[in-house]
Amino acid sequence: MSASTAFLVAATGIALFSVMDAVMKGLVLALGVYNVMLWRSMGNVALGAIAWRVVGMRRPSRRALLLHLVRGAVTCAMALLFFWGLARVPMAQAIALSYIAPILALVLAAWWLGERVSTRTIGAMVAASLGILTIFAGQARAVLGPEAFEGALAVLASAVLYAVNLILTRLQSLAARPAETACVQSLVILVLLAAAAPWLAAVPPASAILPLAGAALLAFASMMLLSWAYAHGEAGYLAMTEYTSFIYAVMLGYFVFGEIVSAYTLVGAAVIVSACIVAARRRDIAARTVEQAA
Repeated sequence: MSASTAFLVAATGIALFSVMDAVMKGLVLALGVYNVMLWRSMGNVALGAIAWRVVGMRRPSRRALLLHLVRGAVTCAMALLFFWGLARVPMAQAIALSYIAPILALVLAAWWLGERVSTRTIGAMVAASLGILTIFAGQARAVLGPEAFEGALAVLASAVLYAVNLILTRLQSLAARPAETACVQSLVILVLLAAAAPWLAAVPPASAILPLAGAALLAFASMMLLSWAYAHGEAGYLAMTEYTSFIYAVMLGYFVFGEIVSAYTLVGAAVIVSACIVAARRRDIAARTVEQAA
């Protein structure tokens, strides 16, 4: 399987995830982050169980189960922080702040998985970093609400966890099939959230059922695509697809929430997209397995 195919599949997964972000932001503003995560997780478990049944259920290996548990816990904390912050800052700013994750993932992939980082990828990473700094300069001039600082901190904390999550995705995808990953990981998240249900859970209004179902479906489809992509490509290389989410954040933020981006943000986005194109042209993918990296 070619590296470019894995890159394209990962980019498609990011596109679906970006649409889900917009749906989730609206839901969190209406219902609160806990209840949105709780009810969406129920849909994720149901969809994952159906897919797992279709491809054939089998008992997860001990290694796969451990990875499901660890990644489920990391993903739960990561998502709660991100969506809480997303409700308090513009989508473009939240996505820009989250770009620390792919940069950290490049370093973690080289250290943890033994993956080789080419000169081309390093150059793309530096260019993307300059784009991010440009975005930060523009966002510093924006007038935000009183909770924007806390929201930005939450997104940054989520980004650190997301970098770890990207590496766990690579390890997990080599130990389990996407359907198993989608079902078991979603179940882990649901169990963790359900622990607080007696105090925090509330039945959503009927008007929220369809958006919750849509968010669950988008999250499920994105997870399946990303799991497949990370099983066929290097984590550090595929992490570059994360940068494409900024374009979606700009469009969705404007058309759905009326959020205006500055010229600084647009220039930064152009630099980041250019870096993604450079990274996507890379051909020297090292064929490494977890066993070789261990």
